[in-house]
Amino acid sequence: MANFSQPHICHCLTRLSTSRRNSIVTTDGNRKKTGEEFVGDVLSLASGLLDLGLRNSDIVAICAFNSDWYLVWLLAVAFVGAIVAPLNYRWSFEEAKSAMLSVKPVLLVSDESCGFWGLDFQSDAIPSLKWHVFLNSFSSGFEKASNIITTEMLRRNGIRSPTLDYTWAPEGAALICFTSGTTGKPKGVLISHSALIVQSLAKVAIVGYCEDDVYLHTTPLCHIGGLSSAMAMLMVGASHVLIRKFEAKLALEVIERHCVTSLITVPTMMGDLISLTRADKTSKGRQTVKRILNGGGSLPVGLIKDASEVFPRAKLLSAYGMTESCSSLTFVTFYDPTSETPGQHLHSYDVTKSRPVNQPQGVCVGKPAPHVELKICSNGSSDIGKILTRGPHAMLRYCDHNSLKTLDNANKVWLDTGDIGCIDNTGNLWLVGRTNNRIKSGGENVHPEEVEAILTQHPGVASVLVLGIPDPRLTEIVVACIKLAQGWQWSDKKCNSHSENELLLCSQTLQNHCRERNLSGFKVPKLFIVWRKPFPLTTTGKIRRDGIRREVISHLQCLPYFHLS
Repeated sequence: MANFSQPHICHCLTRLSTSRRNSIVTTDGNRKKTGEEFVGDVLSLASGLLDLGLRNSDIVAICAFNSDWYLVWLLAVAFVGAIVAPLNYRWSFEEAKSAMLSVKPVLLVSDESCGFWGLDFQSDAIPSLKWHVFLNSFSSGFEKASNIITTEMLRRNGIRSPTLDYTWAPEGAALICFTSGTTGKPKGVLISHSALIVQSLAKVAIVGYCEDDVYLHTTPLCHIGGLSSAMAMLMVGASHVLIRKFEAKLALEVIERHCVTSLITVPTMMGDLISLTRADKTSKGRQTVKRILNGGGSLPVGLIKDASEVFPRAKLLSAYGMTESCSSLTFVTFYDPTSETPGQHLHSYDVTKSRPVNQPQGVCVGKPAPHVELKICSNGSSDIGKILTRGPHAMLRYCDHNSLKTLDNANKVWLDTGDIGCIDNTGNLWLVGRTNNRIKSGGENVHPEEVEAILTQHPGVASVLVLGIPDPRLTEIVVACIKLAQGWQWSDKKCNSHSENELLLCSQTLQNHCRERNLSGFKVPKLFIVWRKPFPLTTTGKIRRDGIRREVISHLQCLPYFHLS
């Protein structure tokens, strides 16, 4: 017998069908749905899935652009006790195939976003697949296939029983979310209903999501950031505005048209939004935005200041987390106009006042959410060490059977985040680096994030990436790839602060900048490379260090005076 006291993401359906019954809860282009209509679609699709033969613990893969029907599918699959496995529509067929072979879905839901996969799925490429459902209408070439249907066919044919109620998959699992795979193949992370609900409660408590919000889906629903915020907004009964994928111009138009109050960004998105608004002084739509949650990396101080000017009424926060922790572990407020005093800007960003005397350079990512437990595992000689976490937010396990890792929270097992950091005397978490990004130079450990945090404090540096490049003597040398701030120029010769051109930058100036901020000598970059094109990014907005490292090595090997091991 089902225990209805257990957490389930479909709890939100009761609220949507009652207090939001006649209110618009989803807007997708010209299509609008009230709470009653949205819940009706979920229940009829759930019934259709049961009639089709979908059973408890079955896995349903979804590869599609953001849409209202995507949200319906997420809840309908969970309703019948099956598990959703969102796939990234930006993947190649081989990447998607690899992911599906690891989780063995019985049903694939797709739209035109992955139409280029073509007839591959009519073969035996994925032996576990029984059905292929198109989110909307048929795509060309599939009309006669017996195992391919549409969402509308399922929803229309579903016979809703008066006793139909939601159920749970084994382990209380709700979805399989894939990691972004910056250093290898994406891994499937099994996430529970409990994790999604406590994450939603954290966002409600800290970010301030509420029923009055109009939430713009800017990030893909295949990523944990987009999924967790969507669940939080469903929980409070907010209104959802969906665009297929993020485009800065479209996003700004939609913000103005629908009076959007909340959205999430990554640094590249925020940069694009700011660049466009600078050219359009007449737009007033951004005045409605009250909450912006940033993820996928910290925002540089300059970008925070720009964001506070572009979205003057918005509380600007940043979250640190990972797929394995069901999104956000900690939150930090950069800017809050409701508590600002006249003439004072970004007062809440100055968290550095809390750092102890021996605090290393790094990035402050704030304090943990109420349900999150953190600790630092060090070697005893330093306060810096591995960042570990435990609690109901932690993943159940990986679904890649080659790297199976089960978490037993009852036995108090800690999840290793893969990050290095420390906790200061006021409870703020500081990130020093990633375990797998660590540079070994002359027998010393260098965390690139620590060096990057210092270099970005220079006004001439817009963004930077620090890498370890093979060296026969030191094992690796520290190299910094920098993007110049607007108006600044690079000099291959020595320059100084008294130059006639004050916006001139050179290697020695940046090295002196690092030393003045007490960066140890072995951490100061030996070489600077001016990067004049966008850094390659993952689909979650994280910089692909491995790709840049290969490109830098290839570039340096062409220089006659530079030899690599």
